[in-house]
Amino acid sequence: MREEENVRLTRTGPGTPAGTWMRRYWQPVALSVELDGVRPLVAPKVLGQDLVLFRDGDGELGLVDRGCPHRGADLALGRLEDGGLRCCFHGWLFGRDGACLDTPAEPAGGGLVSRVRLGSYPVREINGVIWGYLGPGEPPELPALDCFEAPAGHTFAWKGLLECNWLQALEVGIDPAHASYLHRFFQDEDPSDSYGKQFRAASQGTDLPMTKILREYGRPDIDAVRTPYGIRITALRTLDGTDTEGRPMDGSRTHVRVTHQVFPHGFHIPLDAETAITQWHVPIDDTSCYWYAQFTSVGGPVDRAEMRRQRVDAVTLPDYRPRFGRSNGYGYDPAEQLTTTYTGLGTDINVHDQWAVEGQGAIQDRTREHLGRSDKAIVMYRRMLGEAISAVERGEDPPLVLPADRAARPRD
Repeated sequence: MREEENVRLTRTGPGTPAGTWMRRYWQPVALSVELDGVRPLVAPKVLGQDLVLFRDGDGELGLVDRGCPHRGADLALGRLEDGGLRCCFHGWLFGRDGACLDTPAEPAGGGLVSRVRLGSYPVREINGVIWGYLGPGEPPELPALDCFEAPAGHTFAWKGLLECNWLQALEVGIDPAHASYLHRFFQDEDPSDSYGKQFRAASQGTDLPMTKILREYGRPDIDAVRTPYGIRITALRTLDGTDTEGRPMDGSRTHVRVTHQVFPHGFHIPLDAETAITQWHVPIDDTSCYWYAQFTSVGGPVDRAEMRRQRVDAVTLPDYRPRFGRSNGYGYDPAEQLTTTYTGLGTDINVHDQWAVEGQGAIQDRTREHLGRSDKAIVMYRRMLGEAISAVERGEDPPLVLPADRAARPRD
């Protein structure tokens, strides 16, 4: 890839080609749980923009610019009172729609209050994730994905911080081949103890643990097909090795794993036979991003307390920064690498992915890479990304930007 094309696809700040494209979509800006507590306010940075998200006295959400329009003071430390957000510098008060409601340091009866507005953005809350729309005009409709349509009790939301560009973070999720290596375990756990853990359950219709399938079938046949919502990616592994008892299998069965890339920067992958993960990689700026995951079960309610318990000790709060990272070698253990895992980085696959994508550099230099056949979906997504950016530059709608009166249900 040429350097100028790498820049075009990876930079998402205001006014950039990819940033203009990405602002045509709703973006996850926070988890609902982040607004729990006595002061329901957080200050996310999304696509290079500094924002403040808060609940007002009526419990309604507001998403506004972080800098006060008076003299630029930081509203992240503003006071939640009188139905809005009040700046601590001179007491100016703003509603969730950005309207200035009070300028107490100014002469009474002056007209300044009616002339001032704080930048504000549409916001929605769905199944544990709060979304903001930072683009022009009326926001599009969200597609009717399972994670949006499911009853609240059937979903669980989580997120994590990555110190790298959003594109390389997304690309690991649409790469079926890497799971046989990066996430390889040398021993198989009891599949009955797999709840909430990726690549631990038995493959549907067999007693073969996913750890065994990934470990023993490292050359999947990968197919990638364009769809109206993005890409459907299929990985096939012919089961011609041995079963759990060591008996030969005749190759008459094939393990099928399907991943969906969903525009702009999401993917949908199976967790087990009943639960799927829909995950987005949202730029904070050009060198960091958050992944937001919504776990959706079609088999019954999700045990949210257990899902949280499995994950909360791996991060620091409130920033959801992983406890393992560059500063401590991602928890690398050479003895473990010899006997237990392929990487020596523990059993949390999020750490494996974090090491892989952060190790590519803050922004991967794609002029130096050598792609293979297993990178079929990566190549396809980059082409579609470039086409979508060009479509927006021509004044056209990119894929999956839906009219407000029509929520498309993805097919295929």
